[in-house]
Amino acid sequence: MANNKNSLFILPFDHRSSFMKKMFGIADRQPTAEETQVIGEFKEIIYQGFRLAVDPGLVPKESAAILVDEQFGDAVLRDAKKNGYRFCLAVEKSGQDEFDFEYGDEFKNHINQYQPPIVKALVRYNPEEQDQDLNARQRERLKTLSDFCHASNYQFLIEPLIPATEKQLAKVKGDTQRYDSELRPALAVAMVKELQSDGVEPDIWKIEGLENAGDYKKLVKQMRSGGRDRVQAIVLGRGADGFQVEKWLKAGADVDGIIGFAIGRTIFWQPLVDYKENKINREEAASQISQNYHHFYQIFNG
Repeated sequence: MANNKNSLFILPFDHRSSFMKKMFGIADRQPTAEETQVIGEFKEIIYQGFRLAVDPGLVPKESAAILVDEQFGDAVLRDAKKNGYRFCLAVEKSGQDEFDFEYGDEFKNHINQYQPPIVKALVRYNPEEQDQDLNARQRERLKTLSDFCHASNYQFLIEPLIPATEKQLAKVKGDTQRYDSELRPALAVAMVKELQSDGVEPDIWKIEGLENAGDYKKLVKQMRSGGRDRVQAIVLGRGADGFQVEKWLKAGADVDGIIGFAIGRTIFWQPLVDYKENKINREEAASQISQNYHHFYQIFNG
């Protein structure tokens, strides 16, 4: 795909519960003030890597964005706003199966204090979920957020993950790769349709990668149905290895409506682990993150 003004290449580091647990061994409790500071510093290294790619124009500033959380990323959010970088704010509670707002009924005030160009919500949503009440509750909350974003001139970005049910896994003999290639594409179309039918109207869908262009086209067709011509989609990395992420990007890069990616852990995880283990210094970690981000930008742009 030729780069265009609508392109969007997000470096997401809004990870909270998984970041605490897998990077720092903090589980089933809130971090201490000291731990919160350290996690914040690690997120600032990712942000430094982002700027190392964007400031010299390796990734065009108008197409680049970060996605970060308030809990550990307040300083990053404020700096990005001050320096004119595009940023997205995560609003969901981290590490739970049911979508809810991190700050409950106060979610609007927490969004408004940053005035982010893009507001993001992650939801785990399988249209064949046995607990249909769960899906209905999630749709209702997402519609509340969708309506608020549109009334407040924020772009709404949704990240719907489709975890396999036991029944679906049984169909593919427990093979998650077969689930991804054989079942998930159709489930994704059904998921989009269900959310739209209940008034959930994202401007940008952040979707799990697919391996062939035809599946992306079917998904975009549903996303843009009913006059939703301006709706766009980006491909998420899902923490997969670089080879797998490249396959997803290449399959989607030439599909009209797929405008970029949101790749996080595949870009920043190993450099941060190496920094934590004193194998590299802060500057080297930021430099590696920058190179990885630029690499996937080049892959998407052919």
